Amino acid sequence: MKKQSQKKLWAQVVKTGIIKSNLIPMAAGLMLALYTYEYSFIDNIGNIILAFLGTTAIIAASGSFNNIYDRDIDAIMARTKSRPTVTGAISIKKVAIAASLFLVIGLILLYLASPLASLLGFLGVFFYVVPYTMWTKRYTIWNTEVGSISGAMPPLIGWAAVAPDIWHPACWALFLIMVIWQMPHFYAIAIRKQKDYAAANIPMLPVAKGAKRTYLQSNIYLVLLVLSSFLFLPLSLGLTLVSLLLGLMWLALSLFGSRELGIVAWANKMFFFSLVHMMGVFFTVIIYASIGLILAAI
Repeated sequence: MKKQSQKKLWAQVVKTGIIKSNLIPMAAGLMLALYTYEYSFIDNIGNIILAFLGTTAIIAASGSFNNIYDRDIDAIMARTKSRPTVTGAISIKKVAIAASLFLVIGLILLYLASPLASLLGFLGVFFYVVPYTMWTKRYTIWNTEVGSISGAMPPLIGWAAVAPDIWHPACWALFLIMVIWQMPHFYAIAIRKQKDYAAANIPMLPVAKGAKRTYLQSNIYLVLLVLSSFLFLPLSLGLTLVSLLLGLMWLALSLFGSRELGIVAWANKMFFFSLVHMMGVFFTVIIYASIGLILAAI
């Protein structure tokens, strides 16, 4: 029983939910690179395993460092006040040691796949811990935009783990879509947890500027997300149409749903569909690339 309890505590420290959700776009970048460059999945199985393990480790490191730094504001917010770094269930020293080990191990694993993947992994951790967590989260409404850089690194890491470079348009299409997607996603979370953020004095957009500004800014990013679908056009009409359809559905939900729903109900719908959009786009990329690899191997 004690072991299970410790497992749950550490899961909160490393943020396993974030790890799982970020492995999907990482896998999409990796699979699309294999397909684009006509590389064999079997021949690259070693790099694929290294990419999954390395990415898991560096995201665990990011979450752990974030928990250490944010423990003062986490103690104020209802949804985070039971985290082990707040309650003392796991000592800060242990978390710091674990975070450092996760970071070193993750970067080494990614380096074995590709030095470029390791560099991108480091940049992902750096942007999450320093520019986002330390410099902007508590001080500016643009914290979400800054944090989105780190959040969009997984597809680049996956691509770089098996490809010679990251300059292919398809690679940057995944990155840009991931960057833009995060704003309406996290704005919805901020509305749902607005009281928590206000209590902790975190200037999330709904807290600092109100619901109307958040609604307007969400729609601007959703329009950009719809337009970003055309970045897939040189690669695949099918991918373009799936991304375009999901983006238009999300935009329509935002525009028309707001007329019938209260702001919190609207945010709940927006949050749910943000997950549908991400899963839909990136799983379509994975399936598309997988089918292409299978057909090429026949």
